[in-house]
Amino acid sequence: MGTNINMTTASVMGGHKIRRSNLELYRIIVMLLIVAHHYVVNSGLIDVMEENPLSSKSLYLYMIGMWGKTGINCFVLITGYFMCRSHITLRKFLKLFLEIMFYKIVIWAIFVGTGYESFSIKLMLKELSPIVSIDNGFTSCFLVFYLFIPFLNILVNNMDKRKHTYLLALCLFTYTVLGTLPKLHVVFNYVTWFSILFFISSYIRIYGLFPRIKNYQWGVLTLLAIVLSLLSVLFLIALHIHFGIQLTPYRLVSDSNVLMAVVVSICSFMYFKDLPIKQSKVINTVSASTFGVLLIHANSDTMRQWLWKDTLNNVGQYTSDHLVWFSIGSVLSVFFICIILDYIRIHTFEKWCFRILDKRIGNR
Repeated sequence: MGTNINMTTASVMGGHKIRRSNLELYRIIVMLLIVAHHYVVNSGLIDVMEENPLSSKSLYLYMIGMWGKTGINCFVLITGYFMCRSHITLRKFLKLFLEIMFYKIVIWAIFVGTGYESFSIKLMLKELSPIVSIDNGFTSCFLVFYLFIPFLNILVNNMDKRKHTYLLALCLFTYTVLGTLPKLHVVFNYVTWFSILFFISSYIRIYGLFPRIKNYQWGVLTLLAIVLSLLSVLFLIALHIHFGIQLTPYRLVSDSNVLMAVVVSICSFMYFKDLPIKQSKVINTVSASTFGVLLIHANSDTMRQWLWKDTLNNVGQYTSDHLVWFSIGSVLSVFFICIILDYIRIHTFEKWCFRILDKRIGNR
């Protein structure tokens, strides 16, 4: 949640590319929610929604657009769950790095070649850099976080359950409890937060989490957490309208570290982790390209402008009687077109690259 997070399901299986379809299905659902989040927040729709936040259209868009940061947590939890019992190899890292660079170079070249984006050396260096900033951009931070995993493994595999519990309590108090309070500003970056998610998922893998809770009960808890998150959005909208309190409706899900984003991601991960479904080649094949979906449709500000504003014209569709169907169709179209494109990349560019690289690096 393909390379990186997509590869982690296979990496724990003794090096064999065996994917667990329950978590692969989870990965697909999460990516669809991330695309829906970008449909709303990257298109200019938020400004339109704020003009009439209680209209049925605005409420609908608030509901489908609130899960992006939660989705990031879900993907990283999958990574930590498998990688805490595995190890990073040069081959795995190169798969991740080459996938990122492939889409950076190709998409930038297409925009420049078609005249949609002007060429400049400064912009080229920015667009083609694998690491743009260590802040809240997923791709750059995940790439750096990936390099931290071997050292995080040393830590989690050399402390006992009690110390691991204390570490989790301290991290979650600092970044989630304090980070959720409206008057307190907690500064962090995604590399730091991904490391905390690694501590959570490795704890689940090594010790289990509330083992007396059955799988269906995790499903109930997930639904409850989702409902509470939805109600928090409605409550904060009402506070703003009736009392003038200036809080974003997404306050409890607005970043990956805040309370409901954490609760929903952990509960849903626990549910899908043990969901009893059969292996599915279709699910596994689609899931293998979910990270490619992210790299394509959220590639750059230029892509966001072209996709959501100029091509789909999300803001212009706000007044349409078919807004719901248009939004669903747009999200599904973006998702599956990107899946097809990444499937082609995997079976062409990636295979060609590793046909050469495997002769040099083997399984290192």
